[in-house]
Amino acid sequence: MSLTILVTGASSGIGNLSAKALAKQGHTVYASMRKINSRNKDKAEDIIQFATANNARIIPVEMDILSQESVNTAVQTIIEQQGKIDVVVHNAGHLVVGVAEAFSTEEMAAVYDTNVLGTQRVNRAVLPYMRKAKDGLLVWVSSTTVKGAFPPFMGPYVAAKAAMDNLALTMSYEIAPLGIETAFIIPGAFTQGTAHFPNAGTPSDKETVNAYAEVSELSKELDARLSGLIPADAHPQAVAEAIVNVVGTPKGQRPFRTVIDFIGDGAEEVTDLSEKLRIEFMKRIGLDAMLTPAL
Repeated sequence: MSLTILVTGASSGIGNLSAKALAKQGHTVYASMRKINSRNKDKAEDIIQFATANNARIIPVEMDILSQESVNTAVQTIIEQQGKIDVVVHNAGHLVVGVAEAFSTEEMAAVYDTNVLGTQRVNRAVLPYMRKAKDGLLVWVSSTTVKGAFPPFMGPYVAAKAAMDNLALTMSYEIAPLGIETAFIIPGAFTQGTAHFPNAGTPSDKETVNAYAEVSELSKELDARLSGLIPADAHPQAVAEAIVNVVGTPKGQRPFRTVIDFIGDGAEEVTDLSEKLRIEFMKRIGLDAMLTPAL
């Protein structure tokens, strides 16, 4: 069945790969990104060329997840053209690397704005249509840092990812009785096939960074140290394929959490135990009906 899908942060990396993979499955995909007529014009043109070459329905759409007006406009465009949005892939995010103290509160807030509040803006624009249809799927691209081991120097990012994950989990209970399904895709670290680390932000407070001279130099080695653990054939295309699989699985049968981890940071083991305990607790308080979407 062909679905109408919105993928956020589709200019590069996992978002771009996922949008293209979903379109090749016959879905109508809106690949959202900022500044499609300027900074990301080449990325938007690449999407259009891909659509032509593969006879696929994939359309670049202007969306800045930091602006509710921009999000509303993009969603309204999709509704006007397709009459519905069946799936949202919450992929947009931004990595920062550096000692935690050196990030100003404003810089930390910006990380939270992108990785957490951006999803809320999209949900507030999309969920009214899903609620009316009593159907839909929210796919959240989380991170193994939420439940697995992770290296230092990523404090604001991992805090934001944990916040996003917990917001999504809470929301999953609230929207399931309305027929809307939730699925988490949980990638581990990738140092190739994505610009996640090369484009990572850093703190502006260099004085505080310098005060951590004994350890801050190690942050520059983070990419290389992670690369040393990742198999040569590990590629974020595996994440895109996992998203395709979840979207293609019938409603009510989709896995709630899918871990794609080539490092073995423990996230899969912790996730399995966490899910077991979560389900048991919901049954104990008599709210297990909120675990699965109303069909």
